[in-house]
Amino acid sequence: MLQVKSFCFNPFQENTYILYGTSKTCVIIDPGCYDSSEQEKLSGFITSEGLRPTHLLNTHGHVDHVFGNKYVAEKYKLSPEINQKDVVVLESLLQVSRLYNLHAEASPTPSVFLNEGDQILVEKSILDIVFTPGHSPGSICFICHDEHFVIGGDVLFYESIGRSDLPGGNHETLLQSIKEKLFVLPDDYKVYSGHGPVTTIGHEKKHNPFLRF
Repeated sequence: MLQVKSFCFNPFQENTYILYGTSKTCVIIDPGCYDSSEQEKLSGFITSEGLRPTHLLNTHGHVDHVFGNKYVAEKYKLSPEINQKDVVVLESLLQVSRLYNLHAEASPTPSVFLNEGDQILVEKSILDIVFTPGHSPGSICFICHDEHFVIGGDVLFYESIGRSDLPGGNHETLLQSIKEKLFVLPDDYKVYSGHGPVTTIGHEKKHNPFLRF
């Protein structure tokens, strides 16, 4: 059974996730660690659990989700894996950070591009990749059917949805992604979002005010 460890990082209060199990390999998803103290929290947990990171995964390339890409890549000899349509977003990291008066280091160049239908093996569980644009042009979600959860980035939140007014975003596309890629899942699937608390597909079908299809 996979364990899901979350951290709330950076001024945007972004959720970073580590997925791991008994064999002690792990994947790091959306490392938003902004400063040295947050970097130490992330690496300290990995060290204390005796974990070995095997993948650095990005749901999308917005600054709050990739502040820690360079740190993680260098420390664990990994390179980011992201959908190719979000590379332009990832490459805007320094420019966008300056707009917020924040410091950032450029992300390494992705080594693998993740597409709908691809899979990532974590322990004995599979993360299926689905393409869910709308918040950003290349947003993806990681779905673990073995254990009934979604790592959803900024697509779907507890009783809310991701913003679509940033470059490359589109409101109708986002709603379509949620309807066709996430709301087809069983109600008991947990959704680990990029911000805020954990929710479920069933709860959002019933209570999300943005999703009255």
